[in-house]
Amino acid sequence: MGARADIVNRRAKPKPKRTQIRLLIADDHAMILEGLAATISRQDDMTVVAKAGDGRKAVELWKAHRPDVSLLDLRMPMLNGVGVIKELRDLDASARVIVHTTYDTDEEIYQAIRAGAKGYLLKDAPTEELLDSIRKVHAGETCIPPALGAKLVSRMSGEALTSREIDVLKLLAGGRSNKEIGADLFISESTVKSHMRSIFAKLDVMSRTEAIAAANRRGLIQL
Repeated sequence: MGARADIVNRRAKPKPKRTQIRLLIADDHAMILEGLAATISRQDDMTVVAKAGDGRKAVELWKAHRPDVSLLDLRMPMLNGVGVIKELRDLDASARVIVHTTYDTDEEIYQAIRAGAKGYLLKDAPTEELLDSIRKVHAGETCIPPALGAKLVSRMSGEALTSREIDVLKLLAGGRSNKEIGADLFISESTVKSHMRSIFAKLDVMSRTEAIAAANRRGLIQL
């Protein structure tokens, strides 16, 4: 009887509960936010502790809950994803963040990783890839799909535009002439032309139209 009871007792012992990854999700699209929360909450090893609809709220909720991993949209009101990452990393250098976005321009990937994101995933990625990325980032790994990684390498190896050159590009995209750009930026028309030559060389383009298209493609400007 004693041996049989011992076997029964051993069988009756509950399995140890898996440690859950605590997540904060931030996205300004309510349906995406709720869909992500529902998907993640169905996982035995994950739980959603906070949801935010804008970047400023995301920072506030992060302070209150200190999640293990934060899943952030890149373009949000109040404070964009890169701004959120910077603030979280200032609060805790070990904060683990995954960018979850529809945008895959060279510049946006670069800025997010530079700010401290540990993962960068597009919203059309399979659910299993998203869940796998959360687990890997929680474990201390960095997760960037190969195609996005190639863009990041390309951006890092290329010569960066200066803030003044980006100002010129933005005005150029707005249809301004060289003379009008100079007046807006309080610089001479010859200085504008000098900036334009530098922009063309760095973007490897031959015309104003190509420069605008290349800058938009890389995420340097938004049309």
